[in-house]
Amino acid sequence: MSVELNHTIVCVTDREKSAEFLAGILGLRTEPVDGPFVPIRLANGVTLDYLRVDRVTSQHYAFLVGDDEFDAALARIEAAGVTYWADPFHERAGEVNDLNGGRGIYFEDPDGHNLELLTRGQPCG
Repeated sequence: MSVELNHTIVCVTDREKSAEFLAGILGLRTEPVDGPFVPIRLANGVTLDYLRVDRVTSQHYAFLVGDDEFDAALARIEAAGVTYWADPFHERAGEVNDLNGGRGIYFEDPDGHNLELLTRGQPCG
């Protein structure tokens, strides 16, 4: 059997709010509550399991999307008034990067996790 990522826990202060935020941006739905988790299932079967905690340490999550999904997600981000940047250090606000022939942006979730959307051509990281 090959090694695959099955799930990861995303620690947040409000699991429903944060899971709905990202699911809405990505055009996905949250799954039913599973014990302490609110899951979001991605196309490759990996789930992001949102867990409520009192204190959050910011993490980075990158999502590879197609061009149509990128355009739709960026439109939802702009419609929601969410600030986005072309770089992981949040220095180029309102810009889209074009690294290696792809496109990418960074934005924050309600708890400050640094989320990234990228299309093919982008190096991950």
